[in-house]
Amino acid sequence: MQTVLLLIAVSACSRPAENSAAAPPPLANEEPTQTQLSSPLQTDTEVPSPTITQTATPTPAPTFTEEPSPQPTATLSPTPTVTPTYAILRAEVLQRANCRYGPGAPYLYKYGLVVGSNLEVIGCNDRGTWILVRAIGGDNPCWVNASLMEVQGDVMAVEPVYIDLPQSPYYAPPTGVSAARSGSQVTIFWNPISMRPGDETASPPYLVEAWLCQDGEVVFTPIGSYETTVVIEDEPGCSEPSHGRVFGVEKHGGYTRWVEIPWPEHE
Repeated sequence: MQTVLLLIAVSACSRPAENSAAAPPPLANEEPTQTQLSSPLQTDTEVPSPTITQTATPTPAPTFTEEPSPQPTATLSPTPTVTPTYAILRAEVLQRANCRYGPGAPYLYKYGLVVGSNLEVIGCNDRGTWILVRAIGGDNPCWVNASLMEVQGDVMAVEPVYIDLPQSPYYAPPTGVSAARSGSQVTIFWNPISMRPGDETASPPYLVEAWLCQDGEVVFTPIGSYETTVVIEDEPGCSEPSHGRVFGVEKHGGYTRWVEIPWPEHE
């Protein structure tokens, strides 16, 4: 039995196999046969697409132009204003005197001064010929001629002042005020003020306050008039212009509002 099986095996090994010969290689420029094309195709393995990594481009930092530092502005120190210091003096009344509303005889009488009285001198006119006095510590000053007083100290050391006149509620100011010049003479005109009976005053019923050029400087000059015209001297040669104004005067101790004089220039 073993012998039979061995013989079958040998016989099978010795039979030529069909189509066992290898296929010849294809000739040059020869199209591949169907057998060649039917060989198993290589399975494509999906290659992942490359991931594009975006590299962030750094944004350039903003360039700042350095502004110039402001230069400190020099601050000018204000020039200190020098305030003059004026004296308050004492004076004794040498003889009975009339104390008035303004620095001059044309002004109305205010009250009388008794000989030997001691007063304070708190002001003067521009030439020191009239002084403003009051009782020591008082508050009712008036003007007196400096020649009637014995002043302790230099009159010109006190303050040059002007005090407004009390205004009358009863009368309007003068009208028709005008002026004309002839050389150094200035003539001033105005219309009369009609006073009620009993309101007339023994003092001049009209007052002119003028700032006149005399000897190269402007001098305050009060002028009383019983008429509606006055003639005054106004010289050339001052750096400041001359000017003036007119008041009416009534006995109750009041003055009308003043009216500016249209001052004529030098020819």
